[in-house]
Amino acid sequence: MSTELHNTGPSSGEDPRNADVSFEKVDVQVGTIYWYLFFLALAAAASFALTIYVLRYTSNFVGQMDTPPPPSRAVLGEDYHTLPPEPRMQGLPGHESDPQQDMRDKVKADTEANEKLDWVDRGTGIVQIPVKDAMKIIAEKGLSGASAPPAEKK
Repeated sequence: MSTELHNTGPSSGEDPRNADVSFEKVDVQVGTIYWYLFFLALAAAASFALTIYVLRYTSNFVGQMDTPPPPSRAVLGEDYHTLPPEPRMQGLPGHESDPQQDMRDKVKADTEANEKLDWVDRGTGIVQIPVKDAMKIIAEKGLSGASAPPAEKK
């Protein structure tokens, strides 16, 4: 075992140095980054201005080259640009009825028809009864058995 002191490094307070490795004095050049960001913002603004110009140019170009509407659309008057041709679906502009109100009316009519008690044909004794009552009767008595179809001869 050696009695020599192994602490041969730099004295306390000094940074360790290696002869093969060197470091840059300034890692980041801030001025270069600022110039890059400036030109990036300038390019973004220029591309925005260019797209606005292209949009306006193409809109005017298409407006000049657009063909007039057919005579069948001229019947609609000034609304021929906004309204689709007939028949129109419910809920679109130019349609008078409200689709939600139509659905509420249909559900109400169906519910009233299912709860109505009325004669269908007095002569034959056919009566319309509410669905709930009909289900109770079927649950109590059951359905009448249907006759089996005749077997086919081969």
